[in-house]
Amino acid sequence: MEERYNHQTIESKWQAEWAKEGLCRTPADQDRPKYYCLEMFPYPSGKLHMGHVRNYSIGDVVARFKRMTGHNVLHPMGYDAFGLPAENAAISHRVHPGEWTESNMAYMKQQLIELGTSYDWEREVATCRPDYYRWTQWLFLVLYRQGLAYKKKAAVNWCVGCNTVLANEQVEDGLCWRCGTQVTKKELEQWFFRITAYADRLLEDLSLLQGWPERVRTMQANWIGRSEGLELTFRTEDGDPIPVFTTRQDTIFGVSYIVLAPEHPLVAKLTAETEYEDEADRFVAKIRSMSDIDRTSTETEKEGIFIGAYATNPISGESVPIWIANYVLLDYGTGAVMGVPAHDQRDFEFARKYGLPLKVVIQPEGVELDPETMTAAHTEGGLMVNSGPFSGLSNEQGLERVADFAEKEGVGRRTINYRLRDWLVSRQRYWGAPIPIVYCEKCGTVPVPESELPVLLPPDVEFRPGGESPLARHEGFVKATCPTCGGPARRETDTMDTFICSSWYFLRYTTAGADRERAAFTRPATDYWMPVDQYIGGIEHAVLHLLYSRFITKALYDNGLIGVREPFTNLLTQGMVIKDGAKMSKSKGNVVSPEEIVGRYGADTARLFILFAAPPEKDLDWSDQGVEGAYRFLNRLWRLVTGLRETVRGAGRPDPSALTGREKELRRIVHRTIRKVGEDIGERFAFNTAISATMELVNAVYGYLDQVPGEQRNLELLGEAMEKLLLVLAPFAPHITEELWHQLGRADSIHLQLWPDYDPEVVKAEEVEIVIQINGKIKRRQLVPADLSADQLQETVLGDPDLAEELLGGKQLVKVIAVPNKLVNVVVR
Repeated sequence: MEERYNHQTIESKWQAEWAKEGLCRTPADQDRPKYYCLEMFPYPSGKLHMGHVRNYSIGDVVARFKRMTGHNVLHPMGYDAFGLPAENAAISHRVHPGEWTESNMAYMKQQLIELGTSYDWEREVATCRPDYYRWTQWLFLVLYRQGLAYKKKAAVNWCVGCNTVLANEQVEDGLCWRCGTQVTKKELEQWFFRITAYADRLLEDLSLLQGWPERVRTMQANWIGRSEGLELTFRTEDGDPIPVFTTRQDTIFGVSYIVLAPEHPLVAKLTAETEYEDEADRFVAKIRSMSDIDRTSTETEKEGIFIGAYATNPISGESVPIWIANYVLLDYGTGAVMGVPAHDQRDFEFARKYGLPLKVVIQPEGVELDPETMTAAHTEGGLMVNSGPFSGLSNEQGLERVADFAEKEGVGRRTINYRLRDWLVSRQRYWGAPIPIVYCEKCGTVPVPESELPVLLPPDVEFRPGGESPLARHEGFVKATCPTCGGPARRETDTMDTFICSSWYFLRYTTAGADRERAAFTRPATDYWMPVDQYIGGIEHAVLHLLYSRFITKALYDNGLIGVREPFTNLLTQGMVIKDGAKMSKSKGNVVSPEEIVGRYGADTARLFILFAAPPEKDLDWSDQGVEGAYRFLNRLWRLVTGLRETVRGAGRPDPSALTGREKELRRIVHRTIRKVGEDIGERFAFNTAISATMELVNAVYGYLDQVPGEQRNLELLGEAMEKLLLVLAPFAPHITEELWHQLGRADSIHLQLWPDYDPEVVKAEEVEIVIQINGKIKRRQLVPADLSADQLQETVLGDPDLAEELLGGKQLVKVIAVPNKLVNVVVR
């Protein structure tokens, strides 16, 4: 018997063998049910971290299990390889971003192979390679032809640190999501995708995603932010219209001021050559330095100034002052809001700060609000008061009656507003997919023909700290020929946001071989493989990546290019890996290297620990002792199987009718483990309890060996136990199970076997031992029939007069807590 297994020799041996045999290639047999398992692909920063190991171990268990249950499995991997870090590295280290990225991808690929992941590397993608970004450019042209890609001048989020534009979603707490620099505003001509055209469908189709966490669906719904309300037209003293969107038109008589966004075009007109002009200019300049996130944050102090102008309330006819304030955004709604401080908390705080009047127009039942003594806005319903002809109505009635009146008088219209803004996709950087557009003085904006794709990134660019994109300085890139008239043209020098690359990569994986050269993906391939059955990744992508992927999928569906409306049927968002109370990061000095763990203990140990330590959706607390425990278990498994291999090799199947009581119990545990592990993987992703069940089976076999002398042991039963144990452990620990499988005399790979069946009758125990407690303290243990329901268990225990007397002892019964096959807790007083 070999005391310890040599993980380094075994793991490298089987990784080479699997590659040689093409074990992980996607089968061509489309008669079997398909299963598309996908983990979010990584940015090739250089090395995997433990968060990667967790993500990819989860996905690999699911993929391996589905193969064993007879599915045709697609399990691919690639790299989200464009982006700022590579370009910043080029500037810092004078290494071309392509060279830096390719080197990192090669390193990470080797790490993934050493982890034992079962990826089909023939379908690998790297978004920075021309064979991929050619089709990213094609996708841009598809959207351009649909009218979903357009260019306009806009005040955009500008990161000085990264020297590029950011989408709203990429600004986190006023800082750049990538480098943490304070984000400012800048006016630029930019390309956008019209994601707002799909706002309703993106919202409505969330109901189709029952396999997504409710938290993620809620985050997306909140980001889309659909509001039904009324657009009212206030007018300045000169008659200029000021459209205002509100969902509370029942409070229209409570308006005491109007607030415009500082960037609103009317501000300059209303303050021109007035005493308010200089102050307004200074305020506007100040607000332009703030990000939209900061301006709308509940934590940010609301600031504003009066600009010396007035507007007329279209319903009440009252004249109200016009202010500008930091919390109103030009590109949200109409860029103007009506201030109703008695019934909106934000307006209440603003009015109290600047001494603006409060007008109570909604009185709650049984309370009379006094504007002078109110300490907070009344934002709930009630009776309309001080509201002209609408007084006496409930506010619910008032919502409809005011809207009817506004539409009849032509001063308003019912409308729908969204928080969602169009997707800003221009980036003023080099390392991204070039936008396939040229500008011709004669023909204007001209898309590059598909036959001329890809528009290649020139390799000979000069990187400078700060300043404009290297592409804008590259004469050979900028100079182009107009595809329409053949005259001189100027090439677009912006590149695309990297989120575009990841918004369709799951479609690229479906298509293999020569078909990839002819198309981004083929309809037969996507018809078979899409949608992704199980998607796995971090919660941090709940808004950005997932929303964009859903939008692109719907746009392609509308073009007839794919046949699905949603890309991902089921979504698992795994928790973070925590050490010393914080997420692992280099800055905190608490990083554990996967290479160190794999080198010292092996990939199977790393996988087993990270899957056993916590349920996948929860954060995982790193434990060196836990790693040691996983390693000890694998050594224990090794000793068990190698110790029995000679005696059980070639043994037949046990005869159930001839088994003794102890043998029946061991066989029951074997079959119960098969059921438990299969259900935990396939139905609940409860990997920790699945691994625990295999540990219990190992303990049970050792217990049987301790209790039964060698000559009396049932070798057929032990052979069955070893075989089933290795099969159910194979998805978790692929290397050691493959080695032990062959040591038992099997010829084919364990990963080509079908998931073992279990006998439902065998799983049922005739009796189980339960704990009986009084007020939580153990009173006795007792055998009862197995699988009784909670009610049956309670009746069994309290239905025994002697036992009931012992438990109650004349005391009053409060309640009974019964847990099937576990315990009965009798609560008395």
